[in-house]
Amino acid sequence: MPKPHATLDGPEDAAAVNTLRVAAQRLNRRMRHLSVDRTLTLSELSALGTLDRCGAMTPGELARKEHVQPPSMTRIITLLQERGLVALRPHPDDRRQKLVAATDQAEAMLKASRGKRNAWLAELAEGLDEDEWATLRAAAPILHKLAHL
Repeated sequence: MPKPHATLDGPEDAAAVNTLRVAAQRLNRRMRHLSVDRTLTLSELSALGTLDRCGAMTPGELARKEHVQPPSMTRIITLLQERGLVALRPHPDDRRQKLVAATDQAEAMLKASRGKRNAWLAELAEGLDEDEWATLRAAAPILHKLAHL
């Protein structure tokens, strides 16, 4: 079990947190422009990405994973379904439930978007020296952990 970190209360900690926030926002904004389908909202893209990574699930499970209220997720699912990006199918164990799954069209769109973003980030990383790249490579799992806390 990891040890809890000391309280982040010094000026260097505050500056590091601010730098991390600004960098994450700027990278996210720039990557958003690389999306294959820029008409989808961030919430819609996030839900599709979750379905693509985790597989089919109930609308309630998807709402929990996305940290949104079920009525909001219902609206997202309806919009994605109208665009042919998700399909509803019967739950194998509970006839009252439906499973939401990403369609082949959604998977292809997500793959193309990820490819563009990964290529763009790789191109940026080529401007780093070896020590910077090693630091960034080591930080990637930590940033992933922060994103999923």
